[in-house]
Amino acid sequence: MQRNHVRSLLTRGEIILLDGALGTELERRGVSTALPLWSAQALLDTPDMVRTIHEEYIRAGADVITAATFRTTPRALGKAGMHGEADRLTERAVTLAREARERAGGGREIWVAGSLAPLEDCYRPELAPSGDAAEEEHRVQAERLARCGADLILIETMNTVAEARAAAAAARTTGLPVLVSFICSGPRVILSGEPLGDAARAVEPYDPIAILVNCVPAEIAAGCLDELSRATPLPRGCYPNAGAPDMERGAWHFDDAMTPERFAAMAGSWLERGAQVVGGCCGTGPDHIRALRSALPPVLLE
Repeated sequence: MQRNHVRSLLTRGEIILLDGALGTELERRGVSTALPLWSAQALLDTPDMVRTIHEEYIRAGADVITAATFRTTPRALGKAGMHGEADRLTERAVTLAREARERAGGGREIWVAGSLAPLEDCYRPELAPSGDAAEEEHRVQAERLARCGADLILIETMNTVAEARAAAAAARTTGLPVLVSFICSGPRVILSGEPLGDAARAVEPYDPIAILVNCVPAEIAAGCLDELSRATPLPRGCYPNAGAPDMERGAWHFDDAMTPERFAAMAGSWLERGAQVVGGCCGTGPDHIRALRSALPPVLLE
């Protein structure tokens, strides 16, 4: 697997298709995703389902599938009383994704991304640990992802500038290609209230191959891309939600109106704004990615 090939594709102006959601797709299929483990619980209870979902995204046309490592950090596992399990579950998550690639890839070049998520709650920026502490924890997890066989590191759903910077600095030490993605409360601000442009410029020195936004309503993705285009010359992209979190139930509210066809149609405005990395976040599934694949130009992998 040519890990740095994805950087060269972006440099050439190609478009890379990410997969869709894993956690909410497990929820849609009746699998428990209770906190604090969320999608990582399925690594224990239904690993075959995790692999199956990865396979379905590959068959839908995704170029990148993201391993279920959003909550396999020592901090998250410790909250579930599972101290000392980070190596085992991170390895299981990456292995399931790699197995899915072997089973469904058909020889097509597909990258396995390791998710490097906020150490606390992605919707609670005030809980983010300090920069130095965060960098050390992210470094350990990034090295774990590299050791387990991830091809890329996807730093995602970052809700503060300080933690995004810490994660980017940590991930860079692995030598793997790194993407950094922010969660926004509006087209110009991330969830902490800090400007999205400042967030992009803060991680730019750590040489990410692209800067993205994710876990945002599809309706604001275009505005976020406009802001990123003003802030950075680096490749950019988005993978928005279909629906919204239901905080009272601790579950996801699936929006039936955000059909795969509507989601794919909205992607036209993302491409017009220069998006080169696109996909889906919470509430999206394989059908959304299949529709996106049909709406996008083919990736020239030769």
